[in-house]
Amino acid sequence: MQKTISKYWPVFVLPTLLAFIIGFIWPFIWGIYLSFQRFTTVSKTTFVGFDNYIQVFKDSTFIHAFWFTAAFTVVSTVLINVFAFAIALVLTRGIRGTNLFRTVYFMPNLIGGILLGYIWQILLNGILANLGKPLLALDEHYGFIGLVILMCWQQIGYMMIIYIAGLQSVPNDLIEAAKIDGATGREILFKIKVPLVMPSITICTFLTLTNSFKLFDQNVALTGGEPSNLSEMLALNIYSTFYGRSGAQWKGIGQAKAVVFFLIVVAISLIQLRFTRSKEVQS
Repeated sequence: MQKTISKYWPVFVLPTLLAFIIGFIWPFIWGIYLSFQRFTTVSKTTFVGFDNYIQVFKDSTFIHAFWFTAAFTVVSTVLINVFAFAIALVLTRGIRGTNLFRTVYFMPNLIGGILLGYIWQILLNGILANLGKPLLALDEHYGFIGLVILMCWQQIGYMMIIYIAGLQSVPNDLIEAAKIDGATGREILFKIKVPLVMPSITICTFLTLTNSFKLFDQNVALTGGEPSNLSEMLALNIYSTFYGRSGAQWKGIGQAKAVVFFLIVVAISLIQLRFTRSKEVQS
């Protein structure tokens, strides 16, 4: 079997590699090239150097979208992971109906982002009816809260499953030994369970960070950036710049924003991975 694999592995690898290059690597390289151009179509471009990147940081809507997205990411990441971990703790104690609760909590993750956004827009507008204004007519703080609620409702169940898998891998004999030695429930949680579940925390934190920063469809459906683009997140801001503004310069600026956005997400993800992995218990 090993000889056969070593002989014919290119037959299986090359099609996937070719699809990856065509579908990801080449468009990515082409996108970086276009970020230095002024264009209306990719066949008619004019080199402008770093002017597009300079305009990115002069665009007040991009700066506002960045800080709005950063605040949203911090709040949603903390809330999702805290609640998901807490629910996972409860559902690993052998209570009746555990499988049913796991299924119910996971189900929101199966709903598409656009549909989910419109569902929550209807729900929140119903709640806000007493104020006499719909969600889109209120200030960005209501949009921020609505996006956080939506994100938590969708993601907590998914992260819960990962935490349950991590908690179930904690050796029971280790917990029993700690109880015999007089350890309290708090000490068992923070000195045994949390350190041993750090790989799951690393995964969940990475997923929530990147998903929050890249949030697009829920932002479009729930607030659409209203009012006056104040609830606009980075992905929606890039889309609006590229497709919503007239003029050849805006497509190049939109592409430059996409490159800056990519670098921000990569940098934050690498810092988070390095930090959380340093806390993992080495077996």
